This record gives sequence, structure tokens and C-alpha cells, in this order.
Amino acid sequence: MTKFRPCIDLHDGRVKQIVGSSLSDSGTGLKTNFETDRSPAWFAELYKNDGITGGHVIMLGKGNTEAAKTALAAYPGGLQVGGGITAENAKEYLDAGASHVIVTSWIFPEGKLDRERLELLSKTVGKEHLVLDLSCKRVSAPEEEPRWKIAINRWQTLIDIEVNTETLEDLSRYCDEFLIHAADVEGKQQGMDDELIMFLAEHSPIPCTYAGGAKSLADLKHCKQISNGTIDLTIGSALDLFGGKGVKYADCVKFNKA
Repeated sequence: MTKFRPCIDLHDGRVKQIVGSSLSDSGTGLKTNFETDRSPAWFAELYKNDGITGGHVIMLGKGNTEAAKTALAAYPGGLQVGGGITAENAKEYLDAGASHVIVTSWIFPEGKLDRERLELLSKTVGKEHLVLDLSCKRVSAPEEEPRWKIAINRWQTLIDIEVNTETLEDLSRYCDEFLIHAADVEGKQQGMDDELIMFLAEHSPIPCTYAGGAKSLADLKHCKQISNGTIDLTIGSALDLFGGKGVKYADCVKFNKA
């Protein structure tokens, strides 16, 4: 059944909400929707007390390792962590309390799938502890059949691998879940990519969480409806926890408990 999945996005060691498409290596042009002095552990403890599982701690760039670990320690086994994860450091985050590690760019060096890296990673942490982030951007014209290509390096680099039936079937053999941000609408609160949600509902052979553009509790109910209850939804910038006015966190907790 569709669930609300919480998030803790970290940038420069602080909890923030950022327009995903504005991220860059130089930091110029960064658009921040929200920033708080509350610690990552504060949010993790809130999710723990409310019994909200499967949230994502996302490290956006360098300087976030210790902040992420404080959140994981506050809610052992209740959070997933991603951002800069490799086969070399993945176990350190599981030992710190993560239920899963989330990986994208490391398995796509130079924009190509490195199956040896993927197999090593899956073997190192165990398939049951791995989430593959296949965040993507739409590459089809509005009048065409929808197509999406994977975006890596904090969504800056579009690679020549599509999020399609074959990709989902292939990669599902190595991981427990998929996390898929619609990078075109991430952080903009302008509506979700319904066609992507419906595509994932029909073709993902394993649990999948969608993120991007959700702006109201109605969107959570809509995601449940159009995915037949199979796709979970992350809500970030629109949530009152992060300064948003569209969705009350308390209502999302009630949605999950119902």
C-alpha cells in the first residue's frame, strides 16, 4: 500500500530543501527552498516516534557524513542513506544504523553501467540492504510516448540509459528497492510526473519510491490511486516541517497509520 516516505536532505551539514535541478559542483545558482538550525537527529527522532519507516537521508555534496550519521544513530534501522556511497564505504553507513544504502552515480562511471561495481556492491552489503536511485529526466516531446533517461552526479549529467522495462528488470536483481526522483520537477511544488508514477507501478518488479513535485495531501492520495497503491511517495519542500504550506506532516502520519 502507498506510504508517505520522509526525507532528511543535507547540504553543507545542514538540513535543507533544494531545487534539485539547481545543484552544481561550483555551487553557483543554487536555489534553496528551506534551511533550518534543527539537527538531522531531531528529524530522525521525530520520524522514529511517529513510526514512519523507510525515510531517506540524502547527502548533497561533501561535508555531510557526520550529520548523516547522527540521524542514523537517532533512528537505527529506520532510515536509508545516499549520496557518495561506494562499495568501499557502504558498510560504514550500515554499521552507523542505516537500513539500506542508496547508490546512483558510483555504478555509472563515465555514464555507463559498470556491472562489476554493481555486483560487488550488492555482494558487499547484501541485496536486501541496497536501494538503487534511478532518478531521471524526461527526454520525450509532450506528444510522444514518455521516455526518461537516468541523471547522475546530483542530476547534472544525463546518461544514455533509459528508465524502461528492461532496465528495471535487470537492475532489480541486485537491489531491494528503487528510489526515483523526477529531476525535472524536484523541489518545485508544481505537480508530479503522473506518467512516470504509472509507468513504475506497471513495470517495477520491486518496491519503488517516487519523489518530485508533490505539493499537497491530495497528491499522496493521487499517487496511491494512479499506482494502485504500489508506489510510495516522498514529500519534501511542500511539507510544513520544511517551511512548506501545502502538506501537514501530521496528516501524512495519519495517512500511513490509516
